[in-house]
Amino acid sequence: MFVDYYELLEMSPNANSETVERIFRYFAMRYHPDNQQTGNEARFSEIVEAHNVLKDPVKRAQYDIAYQEHSGMRLKLAGEASDAKGVERDAVVQAKLLSLLYVKRRQDVTDPGIGDVELERLSGCPREHLEFHIWYMKAKGWISRIENGTIAITVEGVDRANSEHLRDPAIRLLDHAATS
Repeated sequence: MFVDYYELLEMSPNANSETVERIFRYFAMRYHPDNQQTGNEARFSEIVEAHNVLKDPVKRAQYDIAYQEHSGMRLKLAGEASDAKGVERDAVVQAKLLSLLYVKRRQDVTDPGIGDVELERLSGCPREHLEFHIWYMKAKGWISRIENGTIAITVEGVDRANSEHLRDPAIRLLDHAATS
């Protein structure tokens, strides 16, 4: 797991070596285990580790490469989180998955499941995106993995699909032809 040493030391990534030393000394005194008021051994160890990396020019350069990659991931995460359309797309994918599983259960109650690859193909959603939706819908109790390893809609999932259908007429359960 990536540890943001700049955040830990509450300093800018552009800080020079003198600033790194000054801030390290401040936090080292504050969190040293011998300090009876604010001592914290775990925090002190983290600060020493951060200092050891940031004070060495070679280690810092290597760390800064990882820091930039991590910063890029954070920017991507923040961008995606601020995109309201992403949540809407997720709701559409989940409704589509429930609809597919609803129709499959209705067609064959004794064999109601759809395999992962087939679900990916029918939904048009890649596996890496489906994993989130499958996790979420399993946690909500809307779907489950049955004995043969396929995924099937549950009673709660049927109720959810029906409530979505009634609430939003634009969401229609897939008909028989769509699953053939």
